[in-house]
Formats: sequence, C-alpha cells, structure tokens
Amino acid sequence: MNISPEQWVASHALSPIDIDCVFTVMLKILDGKCKMSGQGKEVMEKLYDLLKGQAGHHLDAQVHLLIGQARASQISEALRMQIYECRLLAETTISRPVMKAFKARLRADGVIGSGVAI
Repeated sequence: MNISPEQWVASHALSPIDIDCVFTVMLKILDGKCKMSGQGKEVMEKLYDLLKGQAGHHLDAQVHLLIGQARASQISEALRMQIYECRLLAETTISRPVMKAFKARLRADGVIGSGVAI
C-alpha cells in the first residue's frame, strides 16, 4: 500500500458510482463473500467510513442502516440475508466492467495491494 485511504479520498474526485462501488464491497465484507486479505478489508472499511456521508448513484440510506446494524453487533442470520440481498442488488446495478475498473484504480493508485481480490 502506497497511499492511505484518507490521502486517496482527499486527492481524488470520486463519482457517485465510485462511492457505490465502495458501499458494495462493504456489503461483501459483511456477508462474508469478500476474498480480500484482512488488510485489504480494513482499507475498504476505512474508505467506507470516509465516504458513507456522500451520495452514491444507486445505493441509498437503507444500505447505511444495514451496514450500521451489522457493524454494531453480532450479525443475525436474518440481517445477514438482508445484507446478502442488498449486495446482490448492488452488484447487478453496477456493471462488472465498472466495478473491475474501480478495483484496478485502487490497485494502480496503491490503496490496496496488487494481488488483492475483492
């Protein structure tokens, strides 16, 4: 990692779709489907915390409520299913090329390591 999440957010103009990508990865982390290393997950959680007050393109306040509930306590099976369904909806809303380009940008900018799967 060459740049901190804080530095990256401060030095890059992020589009609402970019913000949706961060929110979607956070949902993947919470439902256990994210393949990132522990360090990569920590970076994405920091990015989420830095960006959660900004508006995404497709994802709304309901996403933040789910994420907040999941982070505040043990995730129940019912909450895990809500997160899973929300993640699936987010992943179908954001095209694969857009998500892949966002991930590539994070790697190219040194925010996450080059071998990190998301």
